[in-house]
Amino acid sequence: MATPAELAFERTALGPDQLAHLQRLLGTWGILADLSFSDLVLLAPMAAPADQVPEEGQVLVVLGQMRPSNSATVVQHDLMGETVGASDWPLVVDAYRSGEVSRGEMQIDAGDEPVRLQCIPVRFEGEVAAVLARMSAGTGRRPGHLERTYRDVFDRFAVMVEEGTFPFPGEEVATEEAPRVGDGIVLVDEEGRVRFASPNATNALHRMGMYSQLEGRRLYDLGVEESAIEWALASALPVVEEVERRPDVIVLLHCIPLLAGGDVTGCLVLLRDVTDVRRLDRLLLSKDAAIREVHHRVKNNLQTISALLRLQARRLPPGVGRIALFEAERRVRSIAIVHEILSREPGEQVPFDEIVTSLVRMAEDSVVSGAPIGFSVHGELGDVPADVATPLAVALAELLQNAVEHAFAAQVDEELDRPDRLAEAGAVTVRTGGHVDVRLGVAGYPGEDRLRVEVVDDGAGLPAEFDFDTTQSLGLSIVRDLVRTQLAGSIDMCDRSRDDPPACGTRVVIDLPAHDPHETRV
Repeated sequence: MATPAELAFERTALGPDQLAHLQRLLGTWGILADLSFSDLVLLAPMAAPADQVPEEGQVLVVLGQMRPSNSATVVQHDLMGETVGASDWPLVVDAYRSGEVSRGEMQIDAGDEPVRLQCIPVRFEGEVAAVLARMSAGTGRRPGHLERTYRDVFDRFAVMVEEGTFPFPGEEVATEEAPRVGDGIVLVDEEGRVRFASPNATNALHRMGMYSQLEGRRLYDLGVEESAIEWALASALPVVEEVERRPDVIVLLHCIPLLAGGDVTGCLVLLRDVTDVRRLDRLLLSKDAAIREVHHRVKNNLQTISALLRLQARRLPPGVGRIALFEAERRVRSIAIVHEILSREPGEQVPFDEIVTSLVRMAEDSVVSGAPIGFSVHGELGDVPADVATPLAVALAELLQNAVEHAFAAQVDEELDRPDRLAEAGAVTVRTGGHVDVRLGVAGYPGEDRLRVEVVDDGAGLPAEFDFDTTQSLGLSIVRDLVRTQLAGSIDMCDRSRDDPPACGTRVVIDLPAHDPHETRV
């Protein structure tokens, strides 16, 4: 199903400004549907072929449809995208051609009762851009005072639509928490005095401690801040404001000025008690702060452990034990990077590209040589679940360090089967330069995305007898178990000459699900 904007672009000749005006109307007309207790349909003229004069066969297309939330609908099926002409909806075509409101009855479907139809031309900068059709049930019971008041207010909005003053220029589309007519309305005159308050509005004001008679009085006289109403009346523009009468009562006001002939004749105030919503917001904010603090403390603790391991390693003589402590310290540091990012942006998703940048910098810092190793990162993974980010970060850190240690070392310490290290810093002494590429990407389809990480170097390559599945290297064993067991992915490590001769070096490819493989998916 095409959106209203797509329908207007493809099937009408509306200009950008006209389309923006209609989009604002579609974003705010829920109020009109509730005030009128009616279905609303917005129709715009279709672009006529070059050989057709519009007056001879005007055709309109339905750009939008709104049902009331406080009464039954009279249009059971969806009209979006349908086209109508003078033979189908003559009142609509007549309102568009004449630029005047037309009223009457029409039968939507064969066998159904006729509905009352009010067609209101929608003007923008003096020209009719569309028609707003109001459809309501036929005459029945006599409406009460509340219904009559609501419909009178709708008629005032209809005049504004016809004059081109509603919707207001620059008005934002209402959010989910914006008050609706059913939440309560207060109608004030041009002097700010209350002329009508619905039962729900009266209840909201009672919760604010106002029990006096409302009609004929200003809210300020009753002890309620009314700056929003005053500003709406003075500026002839809508105003949204929260009023906190007591620490435990918060009411959201949406003040909409009512205009006639360019003059402000009153204001419609929509009220909604948002006390519970704000209480939940505060709880969520405190929860987010608590989560950030937890990640911050975890990061600090991991950094403390990392520092202790580094201090302990420096007290040991060069050998296997010292190297093991330096490697453990680096692994702890790679986990701390994830928690550092989570401490800034709490949530279930982690921007993994920031982690990659930190891991590459950490690998660069471990190299001390006159012929340094270059690193580059291509592509991106975007946001990754936190439960995936931590083991993937550890695995990537191991692969980068493995490339630094083994790909470019011209001489190997036979006793340790590793490159020589600087005694104090634990950095790798590299005797030849080279380059390491980190390639990131997301494949698959929505809901089943897969992450792909490649680490490619142009170093010496793998020994002829190397087998990734049986290697006893602790670092590669950690990577293999993390990817295959914890991340439910696959990993392949091969000599580049196997797939891309005559290139030299090593390629490691990791493929894994984008979601946590251990979570329950519906």
